[in-house]
Amino acid sequence: MCHDGAGDVTGRQTAGPGSPSRRAFSRFLAAGAGLAALTACTPDAASPPSSAVVTSRATPTPAPAATASSTAAGSPSATAEPPPASTPTAVAAPAPSASAPGPQHSLSDPVSPWVVVNKHRALSPAAFVPADLVRPGVRLATSGEAALLNSTTAAAAERMFAAAAAEGVTLTLASGYRSFATQTATYGSYVKSRGQAEADTASARPGYSEHQTGWAFDIGDGGGACSFQPCFAEQPAAVWAGTNAHRFGFVVRYPWMFHEITGYYYEPWHLRYIGTEAATDMLTRGIATLEEYFGLEAAPAYL
Repeated sequence: MCHDGAGDVTGRQTAGPGSPSRRAFSRFLAAGAGLAALTACTPDAASPPSSAVVTSRATPTPAPAATASSTAAGSPSATAEPPPASTPTAVAAPAPSASAPGPQHSLSDPVSPWVVVNKHRALSPAAFVPADLVRPGVRLATSGEAALLNSTTAAAAERMFAAAAAEGVTLTLASGYRSFATQTATYGSYVKSRGQAEADTASARPGYSEHQTGWAFDIGDGGGACSFQPCFAEQPAAVWAGTNAHRFGFVVRYPWMFHEITGYYYEPWHLRYIGTEAATDMLTRGIATLEEYFGLEAAPAYL
C-alpha cells in the first residue's frame, strides 16, 4: 500500500494546497487483482474477524423524526452478487428521540455532524468544500488534501490518537478529506478502465463520498501492517478503535456484514464523526449503521 507521505505532526495546521488522495478500495483492485480482491472483502458469515463487533438487531423505541428527512424511498437493484442468507436487512428503525443525549442535527446539511451520505443520498451542493479544513496534530501516513479534516473532526481525532498512544497503540491518519475534483478523477479512472458497474463497487461517485465532508477519515496502524486490507481488522489500531472510538464521537461507518445497508463492504479503517452522544447512543442501543439509527432506507446501490 503506497501513501503520499508519512511523518509525525505535533501541531494542527490550516489547510493548504496539496496532492489528491486515493480512495481506500483502490488498493484492493490494484496490481491486476480485479474482482478477486473485492471478493476478499466480502464477509464470511461463518467466521467473522475476532475484532469485528457484530451488534444486535435491537429496534429502538419509536420516536419523532430527525430534523431532516430522508430522500424518497426506492427499490435499489444491487449490482453485486446476491448476499448470503445471513446478510442483515435494514431495520425500519425510527430516528433518535428529541430527548436523546445531545442536540439534534440535520441529516442533509454537509456542515452537520449527522449528515448521511450514501448511494441514495448525494451531497448538496455536490461540490461542497468544508470551510474549516485543518491538518490535525496527529501522526500522518498521507499528505496534501488527504491530511486534512474539518476542525471539529480534527480536534476529536487529536484526543482519540492521544488516548490510544497513552495505552500503547499507535494510530495514523491514512486518508482524510477528498475533494469533489479528486473524487471525479478517481471514479472516472475506474469507469474508463473497468466500466461503471465495477467502478461502483470500488469507488464512490463524485458527490457521494463521506471523505468530501471532512467528517470521515481512514486510520492505519503504527506498524503499517494490512493497510486497507481485510486483515487490518486484527491490527491493534483497528481493535482499539472498534472498542474506544465512540468515546471520542466516532463510529466504524461500514461495519461487518452490513454492506446491503451501507452500500460498502466492511472497512474497519473508516471512521466517521457523529459526536460522543450519538456514537455512545448507537453502541448502547445496539444499532450498527447510520441508516438504521436515523430511520433511513438501505442504500446498497445507486438509484
